[in-house]
Amino acid sequence: MNPTRAIQHILLQWRHLLHLGASILVLALSPSSYTRANRATLAQQIYLNTAPILPGFTVGCVLITVVLTRIVLVTALSYGLSQYALQLVIRVLVLELIPLSAALFVALRCTIPDGAELTAMHASGQVDGPASHSLAFMQGEVLPRTVAGLFSGLTLAAMSSVVVLVVAFVASYGFTLAGLPGYVRLFGQVFNPAVTMIFTLKTLLFCLTVALVPMASAVFGMRYLSDSRTQAVRTSAEMRGLVRMFVLLLAIEVASLIGNYY
Repeated sequence: MNPTRAIQHILLQWRHLLHLGASILVLALSPSSYTRANRATLAQQIYLNTAPILPGFTVGCVLITVVLTRIVLVTALSYGLSQYALQLVIRVLVLELIPLSAALFVALRCTIPDGAELTAMHASGQVDGPASHSLAFMQGEVLPRTVAGLFSGLTLAAMSSVVVLVVAFVASYGFTLAGLPGYVRLFGQVFNPAVTMIFTLKTLLFCLTVALVPMASAVFGMRYLSDSRTQAVRTSAEMRGLVRMFVLLLAIEVASLIGNYY
């Protein structure tokens, strides 16, 4: 394949994935998608994608926060920069690491396995190429997994941010409220309106990316690779879908860094 054909093929695949992702997003915003049966499936998927992983992720954030806070405080004190230590902790943990970590954790534990489950349904003959075009399949199988992944990512990011802020305060000031006014003032200095807007948009885009791309890649494999002759071709397409997800996450992170620090 010459370079021009290769570029056209890549752009065509991106167009198909964007179209599928937009279709899933439209279904998620449509009230008609939430019938009684679909609501039950959605509730089950939300529970399975959130409850089992929330405690482990939160505990991991607590441990990392305690260690990182102590390292930053001791290092800053040795250089006479202790007044900037907590600000650095808040910026590094809450502003940068938590949203990306939550999105990647949800992708690895929930949405990528859910996409593989859809692919397995196609491979086992439960869903064929024409059936993957049906509204019932999109609303009953794809939509609940997508919304559950989005909900899980947002929940992990929100809960972990609160826990990290509390743990950072306790690690710095101990179990006392004496330092609370200064800590709140410091938090307000970091999260000004512009930074808060960028943080919110970044977290939402991260969660949308990890929720939509694996599902859209799975449906893309059903619809457009159903004529492929080998499993290797489908596997290669799935890997390309994961690469696209990581590329989008990187692009969002770079854009947020530019918005926050330039």
